[in-house]
Amino acid sequence: MAKVLITGASGLIGHSLTELLLTKGHSVVHLGRKENLTSPVKCYKWQIEKGYIDPKAFENIDTIVHLAGAGITDKRWSAERKKEIVDSRVQSGKLLVEEMNKRKDQIKTFVGASAIGIYGAITNDTIYTEDMPPHTDFMASICSQWENSYAGIDEFACKKCIIRIGVVLSEKGGALVKMNKTAKMGIMSPLGTGKQYMPWIHMDDLTNLFFEAITNPSYKGIYNAVAPQHLTNREFSIALTRALGKKMWAPKVPSFILKLILGEMAVIVLEGSRVSAEKILRQGFTFKHKEIDIALKDFCAG
Repeated sequence: MAKVLITGASGLIGHSLTELLLTKGHSVVHLGRKENLTSPVKCYKWQIEKGYIDPKAFENIDTIVHLAGAGITDKRWSAERKKEIVDSRVQSGKLLVEEMNKRKDQIKTFVGASAIGIYGAITNDTIYTEDMPPHTDFMASICSQWENSYAGIDEFACKKCIIRIGVVLSEKGGALVKMNKTAKMGIMSPLGTGKQYMPWIHMDDLTNLFFEAITNPSYKGIYNAVAPQHLTNREFSIALTRALGKKMWAPKVPSFILKLILGEMAVIVLEGSRVSAEKILRQGFTFKHKEIDIALKDFCAG
């Protein structure tokens, strides 16, 4: 059984992954801003801005899962917020590498989060695969720097995986919860043109993919964490209202309105391309939720 150190464990993915690992008999410890050594899952302290990690967090660790990073959509993108988004990912990744370098310990597996934003906030006919180069906009820059911060870990890990995460569907938070509130009132409409793609993945499938990356020796390299089904924003909106037994009657939300409300961050919801799931399918990964109607069924029950 593995002993897994998880950063960013207070988030949706970290919480879900911790539960699954414990259920399967693995040991888990966390790294966080607040120390808690009395809980069933111990949390050791790190201070990224000060370059500090409690060395006890690494005792007998054979796997590291790095999920830490400030929320992309939590606040408007001021210059200060942009720096925080980048630094929370890049500096934390570099700090892990530095600590491993000090200890000279070998671990079996390193799994680092990234995002499909590396392909850019653009809408086109391309289906993006893991071997394609990054785009040049802010989202792509975040992800490129994020992944590059993991470069030094190869020296200390027998294998490394990078998981490029799409739009995560969870009843516990994220985009789906926000959309659910308006859809239940019968107010649901496409954003902008509605033609932009929305590469999505069910939380259960994402958690299982991270679990496979941790425990399955054949998982190595970069994987897109998205469902095989390509949906536009309009198609997703229709599916959500259908799952709730509602009808989509509100008009499209004009792009300029979203830009006024969200500022530069509006590109996240106004643009989106298709992202390939072929590599993880070839790897043998089995999706529980390949189609959006199945994925939304449980979320929208009742």
